Amino acid sequence: MSLSLSLVIPSYNEASRLEKTLATVFTYLNEQPSESEVIVVDDGSRDETAAVAEESFRRREHRRVAARVMRLAENRGKGYAVRAGLLATQAPIALFSDADLSTPITETPKLVGPIRAGEYDVVFGSRALNRKLIGVHQSWRREQGGRVFNLAVRLATGLPYWDTQCGFKAFRMDVCRPVIEAASIDRFGFDVELLYVAHAAGLRLREWPVRWDHNEGGTIQYTRDSVRMLNEVRLIRRQARAGFYDAAISRVRALTARREAGAHTPLISVESDASPELLAARRI
Repeated sequence: MSLSLSLVIPSYNEASRLEKTLATVFTYLNEQPSESEVIVVDDGSRDETAAVAEESFRRREHRRVAARVMRLAENRGKGYAVRAGLLATQAPIALFSDADLSTPITETPKLVGPIRAGEYDVVFGSRALNRKLIGVHQSWRREQGGRVFNLAVRLATGLPYWDTQCGFKAFRMDVCRPVIEAASIDRFGFDVELLYVAHAAGLRLREWPVRWDHNEGGTIQYTRDSVRMLNEVRLIRRQARAGFYDAAISRVRALTARREAGAHTPLISVESDASPELLAARRI
């Protein structure tokens, strides 16, 4: 199977909604002319997450989609699960999505299309750039807390982005793999770390507005995890100052230098994921 896209779904105690999620994902991916893979990363769940995924893989038709479950022996955190899944992918482009599909899988073209066209290396969904695309909002307290957190991220890291935490991000793996390998944050600050290192290495990043709906049942506990995420942002800054990411940044720069020395061509020639949003994204 010649894969064009890998989809990673980190999952912790998601047995109650994973079957519906996977049915939606398979329906979408099977409609694409290119082949893809789905990797469910069971992050040490205490419910039947892995069994539900495996049963869904057996029962559902997925002509163009390979599927597998990665089982982590213990709960390591969303960041660890995402990295494990991304590093196990086989396609040139990898996308990770939250298990609740807060961002619909049909938003995939906005992220994957510009990478396929050779224009960007990392494209990530944003709720902040166009809040009209939010269908179901979080509570006022959580939304304001998210804005404060992103302001803290911008001040602490210098990243010029307005939403680092949306669980919908795509990567060009040939140049992003060193970034993912170097990352060390296992919990909810991992998004900031990935974007920080990618940005520091000079990769081409794009924040893009996506549709999003809040779903109840997430694992974030507002007060405790907000403090933890801020501490993780401080850790990223300390590690950067100590040279923790320098080797990865050097590797990425060497890879991009070789790419720039050659012809600027699309990553892969596949006429899939076409949409008005994608065409608009390419014009901007």
